[in-house]
Amino acid sequence: MENTILEMQFAIDTFYFLVMGALVMWMAAGFSMLEAGMVRSKNTAEILTKNIGLFAIACTTYMIYGYDIMYGGGVMLEGIETVAKDATYAAPSDFFFQVVFVATAMSIVSGAVAERMKLFAFFAFAVVFTGVIYPMEGAWTWNGESVFGLFVLGDLGFSDFAGSGIVHMAGAAAALAGVMVLGARKGKYNKDGSSNAIPGANMPLATLGTFILWMGWFGFNGGSVLAMASKESANAVAMVFLNTNAAAAGGVIAALLLVKLLWGKADLTMALNGALAGLVAITAGPDTPTALEATLIGAVGGILVVFSISTLDKVFKIDDPVGAISVHGVVGLWGLLAVPLTNSGVSFTGQLAGAGTIFVWVFGTSMALWLILKAVMGIRISEEEEYSGSDIAECGLEAYPEFTK
Repeated sequence: MENTILEMQFAIDTFYFLVMGALVMWMAAGFSMLEAGMVRSKNTAEILTKNIGLFAIACTTYMIYGYDIMYGGGVMLEGIETVAKDATYAAPSDFFFQVVFVATAMSIVSGAVAERMKLFAFFAFAVVFTGVIYPMEGAWTWNGESVFGLFVLGDLGFSDFAGSGIVHMAGAAAALAGVMVLGARKGKYNKDGSSNAIPGANMPLATLGTFILWMGWFGFNGGSVLAMASKESANAVAMVFLNTNAAAAGGVIAALLLVKLLWGKADLTMALNGALAGLVAITAGPDTPTALEATLIGAVGGILVVFSISTLDKVFKIDDPVGAISVHGVVGLWGLLAVPLTNSGVSFTGQLAGAGTIFVWVFGTSMALWLILKAVMGIRISEEEEYSGSDIAECGLEAYPEFTK
């Protein structure tokens, strides 16, 4: 009887893990639609090619080497047998769940460098980021290994339930390094330093992408409970779902109210980024707040993202077409710092130590890699190609051929 119960628990938890992983995989569609809507029509096919290409690259490089760096136990050559002795789910389901997280981190980079990066330079970066850079910081955090033999982040009180820092801030750090090396789009900034708005081509598509991401986030956070087949884990999953949804709603409301106060009108792009900011903010600790606390955490994220996008653009001249660095980086840090507010077992110093370690490692290695790629193969399309659009230059086709002159 006991064996039958354990086998049933194993089957249910494995199935739950796989379904949550599939939801996270669906976030790749969300990023694709969001980015396709936020860029100009002449760059749509290229951004979609980047998204499907990076997902395939992430799945392959993490299988070959990344998972072994992060958790030990290779997947491709000798197969994968166990995750842990007390695991209640099949080991391959753990790999599947982890690999879609890697792809999510890389998707963050895609939008920030849109409209002026060479396609295969981006793919070359994706190989190293998903195979080495991300798995290294993942080993120090979720796997609990020491950082270069010096200290263990968990011992310092660092906690990141589903990846505000480990996934989102890491992706933003890599994106920031890329944008700094790449430079702004032509026509984005005037000689006097003022900034020009470059509207996206398809707001319905961007909105659809945001809703897809909102839905996929239930798998992102809910799957991180790692179990479902007990009363305790089922309650935990339900609370995580509730808080994830509440934080996203709080982010939208706060962003909309703020832009109405500042600019006198609603701004759809800020509302979309407010939703994503709320989701990023709650990801580090969706298991401990009440629903109202989660709403407030998300609302702070929505406020932060509005100010951050404006500041990076107008003050620091960081050209990020989709606001990815603000949504995933600035708000990712807020998400980490919000955890001690509802979880007494987590310290602010530990969260800062973890955030600093992640940022320094990912930003430093990414900057070095971007510079190497720039020297070896170049990372930016020509001015003429940028003017005509990366769709023709990089993909040889247009996304909307019937609607172009």
